[in-house]
Amino acid sequence: MATCVRCGYVLYRQSGLGLSQWSALAVAAAIVFAIANYFPVAVLRVQGLSVQATLPEAIWLTWQQGHILVAVATALFAFAFPLGQILFLFWALRAIVTRRLPADFAYGMRMLDVISVWSMFSVMLLAILVAMVKLVDLATVDFGVGLWASVISVFFLTALSRVSAQRLWRYAEDADIVERSGANLRLEQPYAACESCGFVQNLPARQSCDCRRCGASVHKRKPASFSRTWALCIAAAIAYIPANALPVMHIFGPTGQSSHTILGGVVEFWRMGSWDLAIIVFVASVAVPITKLLALAVLMLRAQWRGPVVQRQRTRLFELVEFIGQWSMLDVFVVVLLTAMANFPGFSQIRAGEGAVAFGAVVILTIFAAMSYDPRLGWDADPQGSGEPSPASETNNEPATALADPAGRSA
Repeated sequence: MATCVRCGYVLYRQSGLGLSQWSALAVAAAIVFAIANYFPVAVLRVQGLSVQATLPEAIWLTWQQGHILVAVATALFAFAFPLGQILFLFWALRAIVTRRLPADFAYGMRMLDVISVWSMFSVMLLAILVAMVKLVDLATVDFGVGLWASVISVFFLTALSRVSAQRLWRYAEDADIVERSGANLRLEQPYAACESCGFVQNLPARQSCDCRRCGASVHKRKPASFSRTWALCIAAAIAYIPANALPVMHIFGPTGQSSHTILGGVVEFWRMGSWDLAIIVFVASVAVPITKLLALAVLMLRAQWRGPVVQRQRTRLFELVEFIGQWSMLDVFVVVLLTAMANFPGFSQIRAGEGAVAFGAVVILTIFAAMSYDPRLGWDADPQGSGEPSPASETNNEPATALADPAGRSA
């Protein structure tokens, strides 16, 4: 394992699996993922009625009910992006193994780098379990084949997430079929690493260029990082108000209609005696969004916090923000699943509410905010821990020197 000597960030971990083994794991993941989405995750029975719920059916019902944004977001984050991650990974592995890179290999790796951030099938699995517990008092719930396949898929996707786009580029470097990072690098000139493929190269006078290996834009630091992150955080904070004030779902039953907000769902779980699920939903849907917003606000107070020890703590805080980013989608996925699981016309139906759209917007905006923030700016403002900010970093978010690591996350 290689770590940054300055901030301690993990740059590279050696894998014990070879390319052929990763390819076999990707094939297995694709098969199990297909089973998870074809077969029902649960079978619900109530008063002679029976419903077999699958993820595609839940998305389609949400679409039919008019909640197009919620349905599209769920289809992308819980189905299309996880599937794309598996397929792109297998495609790249086979290309490297056969030592025949297609002409669009660089575009495929850039796509894999993007969709890996938005792949949320593990959140969907937790949403399935929460939805099933929520319906225990309404109907008899039996586990379906799709549930067990979903559990296995999460393990496969978690393992495959170690093979990032940058790791694939390193595999290609080891096979001598692409240009090596840092080739022909002139240390006396400014240089930076491509955040997409990790290729270290010299920069022109304008401090930005296109990566000569993958074609992505390369900058010393993310442009307008400070202002973009603040703007996205403020937008997320505004959207967080209707996300909690408006109902995330409407329940239609024999006795009438009821609406539930996020906090209302937490209280309901607690009254049912499911205090563990109440805590999970509260943490994922209430604590995590607030934590992300507060953490990003603290991270952007870069001029007020000085010293190498503090900067390392800020780096760890940013890693936490990245890790918890996607788990806030839990409530949105739960609502979508409940529309399929509780679809008993004439007896009980559940529909997504306006709050689900606002809450989905909060999650997306906070993820974009984390992606816009550049953790290197704090180090630039306090070079060598001296406490004196560099003029360039104070005026235009650009450092006086470019210190890049092969992973594109220079300190």
